Amino acid sequence: MEFAALIALTLLIGMLIILVAIAVGKQKGELSGQLEQKEVNSVAEENAVKASTAKKTKQQLRPRKEKTQQHTFSHPLLASSLKSHSGNVTSLDFSSNGKYLATSADDRTVRIWSTKDFLDRDHKSLRANVELDHATLVRFSPDSRAFITWLANGDTIRVFKMTKKEDGSFTFKAAPEDFPQKHKASVINIGIAETGKFIMSASTDTNILIWDLKGEVLASINTNQMTNSYAAVSPCGRFVASCGFTPDVKVWEVCFGKAGEFREVARAFDLKGHSAGVHSFAFSNDSRKMATVSKDGTWRLWNTDVEYKKQQDPYLLKTVPCQSSEGSRVALSPDARVVAISNGCNVAMYSTSTGQLEEEFHGVHSEEITDLRFDINSRYLVCSGDRAVRVFHNAPGYRAAIQDMQAMLKKAQNEGMKQRLQQQIEEAQSALDTILTAPKD
Repeated sequence: MEFAALIALTLLIGMLIILVAIAVGKQKGELSGQLEQKEVNSVAEENAVKASTAKKTKQQLRPRKEKTQQHTFSHPLLASSLKSHSGNVTSLDFSSNGKYLATSADDRTVRIWSTKDFLDRDHKSLRANVELDHATLVRFSPDSRAFITWLANGDTIRVFKMTKKEDGSFTFKAAPEDFPQKHKASVINIGIAETGKFIMSASTDTNILIWDLKGEVLASINTNQMTNSYAAVSPCGRFVASCGFTPDVKVWEVCFGKAGEFREVARAFDLKGHSAGVHSFAFSNDSRKMATVSKDGTWRLWNTDVEYKKQQDPYLLKTVPCQSSEGSRVALSPDARVVAISNGCNVAMYSTSTGQLEEEFHGVHSEEITDLRFDINSRYLVCSGDRAVRVFHNAPGYRAAIQDMQAMLKKAQNEGMKQRLQQQIEEAQSALDTILTAPKD
């Protein structure tokens, strides 16, 4: 009996020990699991902190891509700013019919603007893509149905034909082949003769090439000016001129036979009188006057309507002090009444009759002005320098025209002539008043 009780007690104690062992083991397991979970959570948190820190450091090291702000400029005579280009505008040109303005930019496009939209709030343009390159120069053909460009990387001329669609817009198609590469130095200008007989390209190494329209070189001119700073074709299409290190502007006549065949390039005349190198020059619309701007701190107006074949030299009409610098451009209004000169980011406008400074525009662009031109009707002055093209009213031109007509009115003896002049004066004065009183945005 006692033995049985002893066995039962032993079994009971054994069971209790087993239960206690199981309970202790389970508690240890839970504690171990909690510790392991805590360790895992701790490692995860540490990794998250490291990742967050690394991300913040990377964000701090990564440069912010801030959108370039468009340069702002305002002036009472600013007619409009053309802003469709996403790159800097390198060149501009008006069509000979006065309807279009072409602009090239380093965004690989050439844009064609309608001049009749200059005063509108919105300025739409048509885009021609310059494949795998960009144009540094653009010039319209005489018939306004094509334009040529100088390619920055290709170092050659590419021709684009403009085809008008039924809705009035254009399609643009590049010629199958570009002109061959001939220049060995940077090209500073290109041009097409108004006669349609030749194309000109000029580089900084004193070389000027005369091409036919198919890309064949007709002649090569060595300007002997050490370096060329500017060259251009005259509006009449007969002359090619250049300026550079020397204080002269040299002018050649490109001669063709009666049947239209190329004959020669003959020296025509020089503009002599500056005391230092010439930055740039410009022709009047009839090629009878020229304006020059020089390192000597003056601009000059010349009468080039001379019989140069009889050794008659052009004669100086006016010398006026001005501010200029490397890269300065001069524009002469088609009617030769106004001279505009760029100096860095600034533009100044002068009367050719009095030599007086009429208008000054400071900080027109955020970068140096690359091109400066009047439209063919002398109504606007346009310039480029950054992504925008600024269009100014030619108020000095209106004032000069009114003064000229008033002088003519005093001398007029015919009553019909007096009435016409009086009407023209009133119309010009009305246009000027509209410009000066127009509300500005």
